[in-house]
Amino acid sequence: MIALFGGTFDPPHLGHLNMAARCIDALGLHQLKLLPCAIPVHKQRPKISDEHRLSMLAKVISGHEKMTIDTRELLRQGPSYTLLTLRELRAEHPKAAITFLMGMDSFNNLHTWFEWREITTLCHLVVYQRPGETCAPSAEVAAYLTKATTTDTSKLHKTLAGHCYFLSGEQKDIASSTVRAAISQQNVAYLEQWLPNSVIDYINSHGLYAD
Repeated sequence: MIALFGGTFDPPHLGHLNMAARCIDALGLHQLKLLPCAIPVHKQRPKISDEHRLSMLAKVISGHEKMTIDTRELLRQGPSYTLLTLRELRAEHPKAAITFLMGMDSFNNLHTWFEWREITTLCHLVVYQRPGETCAPSAEVAAYLTKATTTDTSKLHKTLAGHCYFLSGEQKDIASSTVRAAISQQNVAYLEQWLPNSVIDYINSHGLYAD
C-alpha cells in the first residue's frame, strides 16, 4: 500500500507526528509518505521557504523509520492539487492500493476540492477523527460515504481505492497557525508541548515566524 499524508507543515508539529504514527499503527503500514505542498489551494501560501519547511519536517520525523518525505508537489510547483499527485502515483503504481490521510476539517470540506469525486476513485480516504470532532460533510460527500465507509482495514490493503475509513485519535489541540502566532507574539510558553526541541532550535536559529 502507498500511504500519503499531505499538508503545508508550516511548521510541522507534534500533532502531525501523532496523526502519522496513529495511521501507521492502525493500518499496519510499512511506510507513510509525508507530502508537503507547494501552494496550498485552501490555505494561505507559506511565507517561509520550501527548504525551511523540508528541514523542519525532516527533524520532526527523525527516528521514525516508517515515515518518509515525498517532494513531488514542491518540485512540480504551482497550486498543489491532490488530484494531480494521485494521478501521477496511479500511473506509477497501477496495481497498488493508495491511501490518503486527512483531518476531519479537511474531510468536511472535501466537496470544495478540485475534482473530489475522481480523488475518491484513485485512493482510499483515511479520516483522522479526534474526540469531539463532528463529521459534517456536504450532501454529495455524505452520499459517497454510504457506499464507501468501512471499518475493516484489510479492505484498504486488498482493493486499490474507493473506501473511506475513520481513524480515531487522541485530542491534541495543536494547529500550525497557533504555533506561528505564538512565535510572532513572543508567547512561547507552550512551544515544547507543540514542537520537538530540534524544530524549536531550528526556528530560533533562522528567525522564522518572528515579526
